[in-house]
Amino acid sequence: MIKKWSIRYPAVGGEEERRAYVYLPTMYEADPDRRYPVLYMFDGQNVFFDEDATYGKSWGMADYLDYTDTPLIVAAVECNAGANNERLVEYSPYRFDDKQYGHFDGKGKDTLNWFVHEFKPCIDANYRTQPDRAHTFIGGSSMGGLMSLYALLEYSDVFGRAAALSPSLWVAPEALTALVGRCKLAPGTVLYMDYGSKEMGNHDGMRKGFGEMCSRIFARGINLTARVVPGGNHSEASWEKQLPFVFHTLMYELD
Repeated sequence: MIKKWSIRYPAVGGEEERRAYVYLPTMYEADPDRRYPVLYMFDGQNVFFDEDATYGKSWGMADYLDYTDTPLIVAAVECNAGANNERLVEYSPYRFDDKQYGHFDGKGKDTLNWFVHEFKPCIDANYRTQPDRAHTFIGGSSMGGLMSLYALLEYSDVFGRAAALSPSLWVAPEALTALVGRCKLAPGTVLYMDYGSKEMGNHDGMRKGFGEMCSRIFARGINLTARVVPGGNHSEASWEKQLPFVFHTLMYELD
């Protein structure tokens, strides 16, 4: 079951209405006393419905979770897909410059503060969640993948597990590397992170940078599942194919 509604969001250009989504697992209605972990996701318009997706193809996540009877709630909010690349501002934790598009003042910390202090309490208040850190996950792809990695590191007291698919590590590699080194991590932190083999050439040194970031993360004691996806590319269709690997990591040995 998927519920969709409008929510007030403090966007880059001021408050605006956003579509929010929540997926409830197949057993939710039949077992009224059971509580569930929650996966929070970026780019909510791309998670469930092809007709809402930015490029006409979603992850088809509800179909996968229904088919596998995964006991998980998924809560997502759409991004700002404006013509002036507002999404890059909204989903970057850091200021950065792009040769093609120019300078961006990253507002990713503001975005995550809203997720943590507004959206999560709303979901916890209205659905039967397990709100503790161990059962609170975050996930996304591309810039949303960068945000998911950032959230796991910077908000380790809130998020215990994360999935970062094709994360935009190129945005501010020095700042992200520094964060990996200094962040305070709670025990049992779990991360799934991947990159498609066909997208490694999208940015200079991407394969090398991905490997180095994985090594730094692993050295911090994070339980890391890292993959280079054979034939994977930068698209929802490719990320959909990785769902079995993602949920094997996120749900593995979960109490």
